Amino acid sequence: MSEVGFRPQAGGDRIRVVAFGGGHGLSASLRALRATGLPLEITAVVTVADDGGSSGRIRAGRDVLPPGDLRQALAALAGDDDLSDRTARLMQYRFAGADELAGHPVGNVVLCGLMEQLGDPVAALDLAGAMLRAVGRVLPMSNKPLGIEADLFVGGRQVTVRGQHQVAVAQGRVLEVRLEPPEPDACPQALAAIADADWLVFGPGSWYTSVIPHLLVPQLAAAVTASAARRLVTLNLAADSETVGLSLPDHLDALGRYLPDLKVDIVLVDRNAVGDPEPVANAAESLGARIAIAPVAVQDGTARHDPVRLGRALVPLLATAR
Repeated sequence: MSEVGFRPQAGGDRIRVVAFGGGHGLSASLRALRATGLPLEITAVVTVADDGGSSGRIRAGRDVLPPGDLRQALAALAGDDDLSDRTARLMQYRFAGADELAGHPVGNVVLCGLMEQLGDPVAALDLAGAMLRAVGRVLPMSNKPLGIEADLFVGGRQVTVRGQHQVAVAQGRVLEVRLEPPEPDACPQALAAIADADWLVFGPGSWYTSVIPHLLVPQLAAAVTASAARRLVTLNLAADSETVGLSLPDHLDALGRYLPDLKVDIVLVDRNAVGDPEPVANAAESLGARIAIAPVAVQDGTARHDPVRLGRALVPLLATAR
């Protein structure tokens, strides 16, 4: 299928950024990139292993990618005009009630329909992006739905948990995470975007189910290590259920464990989340990076990134020449 609806940005002076992740973390990253005001050409590469909620119900009954994380990325990149905003709000609207539609966001149903109609998830996402007048492109990390399983240490013994949702909510320390199948093909357009990028951006997000899965796709991992782009990691603000007991340095160590050849240029961390910066700086240095400390959290005390503040912190970093 042709890449319906996608039109690359014009001009050779734009900064080409590829952001990896899924769910709310990637959405925050994309909104922050837009908030920089820099001339960016943004590509989001999204995990496709979600099996919970609406996405889980759709993938259980239809042979399509789980649409939820893809929908959130599209909404984050929707155009600034009134029609685009209204379309994005419609795509995010979740049906209420107790019938078969209850709990499904409109955008999940639309993406499912486009993927079935066009027979090509990239063409479907490009067309959905055109409908939203998106200021960037959304791509899946693989064109086939994937699964996640993890070995966890729970109650003094090791157990294996299957399914992204179950891994995300399991109570225990993650020992290892894997994809099912173990060596899926990467989305070719994602590989091309990585090869052309000026910056590769990882995080924030659920570390084992949204960030690390990209490093488990062999072609993606090879493209990341081969890319001439600079690399930036935005660390989380607090542990979630899947990273209980994992310190910020541990987050960086996990990246290096799953992709030993990974080299990073900058690790961005919130001023209030870092505490003593030295252990984080040492872990960053092991990946070849320096740390940048800035206030990037919302000001109400919750562990959420503020897109405007995060965008402000990204400006001097992304504007740095290769």
